[in-house]
Amino acid sequence: MRWKGRRGSENVVDRRSLGGPVIMGGGLIGFVVLMAVMFLGGDPRPVMQQMQQAGQAQGGVAQAPPEDDERAQFVSVVLADTEDVWKDVFQKQVGKPYREPTMELFRGQVKSACGFQNAATGPFYCPLDAKVYIDLSFFDEMKTKLGAPGDFAQAYVVAHEVGHHVQNLLGVSDQVRQLQARASKEEANELSVRLELQADFYAGVWAHQAQQNWQILEEGDIEEALRAATMIGDDRLQMQAQGMVVPESFTHGSSAQRVRWFTRGLKSGDITKGDTFGIPYSEL
Repeated sequence: MRWKGRRGSENVVDRRSLGGPVIMGGGLIGFVVLMAVMFLGGDPRPVMQQMQQAGQAQGGVAQAPPEDDERAQFVSVVLADTEDVWKDVFQKQVGKPYREPTMELFRGQVKSACGFQNAATGPFYCPLDAKVYIDLSFFDEMKTKLGAPGDFAQAYVVAHEVGHHVQNLLGVSDQVRQLQARASKEEANELSVRLELQADFYAGVWAHQAQQNWQILEEGDIEEALRAATMIGDDRLQMQAQGMVVPESFTHGSSAQRVRWFTRGLKSGDITKGDTFGIPYSEL
């Protein structure tokens, strides 16, 4: 993928240096100190003030990724591409302004408005704070554990999470959550699959538009994205984990479905062609 020397996003927050769980802004050590002071009958207010200041320092500073961190710079450029693409798509095809998401880089675990998550979760989008969260070590796992290497495979992952942000702006995410709240387990899973496949489609729309705008694609890039979509299909992951496939428990879609919807977006570049909710589930 051609990305070097191009604009990076200003909406990337790098919190990797903080690390570890945070309690009351002062960390576990601060919490232990506070409990000790209170147990011994001391005045806890100075400790609480220091913890509050530490929490403000940890949570309030939006640092840009270091310029010598190539992987962080890469996701910053991809995010910038999604900003430009979706701003244009919303203007021309949706008729409303596009609000850019924030990307938060973390290491190990992170607290989002959707709760605590760790690196094992993989990249995720939280609609409550409109942020994409990613531990960049996931890209190592894509290569070594999933067999999906390549920078465009990584770009597909970022674009998929931004696709969830697009769904959030369009009100699709809220509608799905409301339907899931009164649905059976199997019905809720089907709605989740539809949501995820649409995010794959939006990732394809981004790739289509980005190629038209900046000729980002190099030989083998599309194959990298398709391989990544294949390797993270529910059927493949279930077979690897438990030696059997249980379609009614799918939440993201099969390998074939994920490839199909990403490819549709890539070919059309048209946001109106991605209605995964308007067709029978068997035809996804």
